[in-house]
Amino acid sequence: MVYKKKIQLIPLNKMNKLITRTLLLVCLISTNVFSQAGWNWGEQIDVAKENNAIYTDMVKVEKYADAITPHAWLLENTPDLNESLYQNGAKIYSRLADKESDKVQKAAYEAKALEMYDLRIEYFGNEASVLNRKAFPAYKFYKGNKSKYPELMELFEKTFALNGADFSTNNFVAYMDVVRRFKATGGVISDEKVLDIYTSLMNVLDAKITASSKPASLEKVVENIDKLLTLTIDLSCDYVESLLGPKLTETGDIKIASKIFKLMLKNKCTDRPLAFEAAKIVNQNSPDFAISKFLASRASKEDDRRNAIEYYNQAISLTEDATKKAEIYLKLAILDQKEGLKSTARSNCRKALSADPSMSEAHILIGNLYLSSFEECKQGEFKTVDYAIYIAAYNAYKRAGDYQNMKKTEAYFPTIENIFTDEYEEGQTIKLGCWINESIVLKRRPEN
Repeated sequence: MVYKKKIQLIPLNKMNKLITRTLLLVCLISTNVFSQAGWNWGEQIDVAKENNAIYTDMVKVEKYADAITPHAWLLENTPDLNESLYQNGAKIYSRLADKESDKVQKAAYEAKALEMYDLRIEYFGNEASVLNRKAFPAYKFYKGNKSKYPELMELFEKTFALNGADFSTNNFVAYMDVVRRFKATGGVISDEKVLDIYTSLMNVLDAKITASSKPASLEKVVENIDKLLTLTIDLSCDYVESLLGPKLTETGDIKIASKIFKLMLKNKCTDRPLAFEAAKIVNQNSPDFAISKFLASRASKEDDRRNAIEYYNQAISLTEDATKKAEIYLKLAILDQKEGLKSTARSNCRKALSADPSMSEAHILIGNLYLSSFEECKQGEFKTVDYAIYIAAYNAYKRAGDYQNMKKTEAYFPTIENIFTDEYEEGQTIKLGCWINESIVLKRRPEN
């Protein structure tokens, strides 16, 4: 006789409860395991956890003095506990230093705060990022201590070298001020080295400003760095020429050229030949709208029309900004006007208006071109047609909102007698010849 074991089926609701309990148990176990990730409690786990809980609680309630003892135990016994040990340590000793009135004790707290950054690097690496955080507290602590300036110089040089574009915003002004203080107190640093540091900082800041949606705060940093530079070294144009001019002549180096141009721009001495030469070198290696515009302007002042046009056209190609394009087209029109190339000048004015319809100066220039063309365009057969050129000028001034020139110009409109005698009608559309080649509606001269 075969006996069959009776299988007891578990009801569906009980099965769901069992599964749920199992999952909860797994989650609890997993949480307990993973909560320890990144933490090295050492051999005295319970003591370490207790001290960690005590000191972190003291930090939370800002009882920093009470946090020292448990924190110190962890530093001695579990130095690789967790990176937060050193993050919090820097906070503890910085806060204590801020509140301490005794100079000796204050200095001890400051030194301990900075030590936390060094220990953090020793046990957890990431030197660049940690030094980026250490630099400003070090500057704050030591900026009034001359004996610490060499140390600060070394720290900021290393921090900037490691971080470059990631150099903390707080550190820019601090670095430049460290340079100033170091040099002012007899530190061995050449004017050229100061300029190198300044230029490097400015290059990073310029890139940050370009990429920023809110550049105002960064522009304030630039302003402060500029002020510190002027307090650190002599920046007269003569000095720049004597210091960097020979180096540019010798090497033709773009970095030196860029440095010269920026310094001369700040000192408003770009009329000097050295500024022009520096700008050409920069433009050859790294074309830029502002540089091209400057070179075009210089060429124009020297009546070098060919190069002026070349540089202005280059400037147009280097920007997508409609207003800037319009500005350059207007300058090209002015060049054409000087050469008597009226049709070409008008064409460039129209390009300017196409880019920026609000550019009233382009309309005014067109009006001036028409106004200056009376003698060359009059035919002498019909006064109505000859004087209609003033109507064309008037229309251009009207588009510009130039009411003064409108008033002056309408005084030269054909008279009603002219219109009648020449067998035209007021309001009639006529075509002007000469280079103007434009249709206008006849208007009579206002009666006095």
